[in-house]
Amino acid sequence: MPTTQPKPNYISAQGLAALQARYDALFHGERPKVVETVSWAAGNGDRSENGDYIYGKRRLREIDREVRHLSRRIKQAEVIDPAAHPDKSRIFFGATVELADGDDNRRTVTLVGDDEADAGAGRIGWNSPLAGALRGASVGDLRTVRLPAGPKEWEVMAIGY
Repeated sequence: MPTTQPKPNYISAQGLAALQARYDALFHGERPKVVETVSWAAGNGDRSENGDYIYGKRRLREIDREVRHLSRRIKQAEVIDPAAHPDKSRIFFGATVELADGDDNRRTVTLVGDDEADAGAGRIGWNSPLAGALRGASVGDLRTVRLPAGPKEWEVMAIGY
């Protein structure tokens, strides 16, 4: 049975640095402190009613789970430099796009890695429905996005990198 390669995790250099900083903060900062607390609490006797021990073990599992997730995402990371893209007239990773809907409501979004997405700040993940609909579009193109409330059409007004 052939093994499937994991999808690359497209990300900007800043996004990768943020993932690595979070990994380091958890693995080298918070985790050793929690391990120390759990070790101290375990030495106090009865663990069944020891809040420091119970909370510490739970927090340690949460940290380990997040560290494993971050480790996988960092390993799969493929850093993309949007400025190096040869065709700046089309929408690809890193593009900042001004959109207008049928009522001429404007919205500006930047296509970023899924780990960098923050819809409130206008950064949408590369694998989101809107980003998928916009990929490869040029100024003036109409793109339809399938949303739970129904399809919505957007016109590409401007593209920047």
